[in-house]
Amino acid sequence: MATKAEILDFIKIFGDKMAEHRQELTDLDQVIGDGDHGINMNRGFNAVGEKLPTLADKSITEILKTVGMTLVSTVGGAAGPLYGTAFMRAGESAKSKEALSDQDVILAFDEGVGGIKFRGKAVQGEKTILDSMIPAIDAIKKSIREGKPMTVALDEAEKAAWEGVAYTKTIIATKGRASYLGERSIGHQDPGATSMAYLFQAAKEAAQKSGK
Repeated sequence: MATKAEILDFIKIFGDKMAEHRQELTDLDQVIGDGDHGINMNRGFNAVGEKLPTLADKSITEILKTVGMTLVSTVGGAAGPLYGTAFMRAGESAKSKEALSDQDVILAFDEGVGGIKFRGKAVQGEKTILDSMIPAIDAIKKSIREGKPMTVALDEAEKAAWEGVAYTKTIIATKGRASYLGERSIGHQDPGATSMAYLFQAAKEAAQKSGK
């Protein structure tokens, strides 16, 4: 079960990672995008961090929806609507529960993917955030089917996410600013896929801290 405290911890850890890797993500984005992904994500999660103390007594649904709405309103570029919609959809799936079962966690991630596909009109294989997110979720599903605990599943998810990031170097971008580069986008990893890999890294670390 993922408790409310663990979810808040995950959000904080992810925010810390966006601060730590702000320059890396921005540098990646300067090559194939608007050059502001790290700056924008860090700004958004700074705003989220300011709200976290007020969310301790809220439901998981309210927590995730608040994160999503904050990201939509504070993160510039494509990342705000994409990440914001993912968190809001995940929140809706939680149905005001006080803790999430493994299947609830999978559903929340699946709903997040659905939100990103809807908002970004994207599918896997277009050099986007989905190219690390979908393999990571598939790895979670496989691990849980095999009876492994969520800590192991999230470890496998992070590995799959980074493999997805590496895959984005090999394909042409067909969405967003990077698509203007055509074949010149090959060889460069997608910044959104990279920040999403850090999300799964944060989820893994939060689960490990809880000892589950």
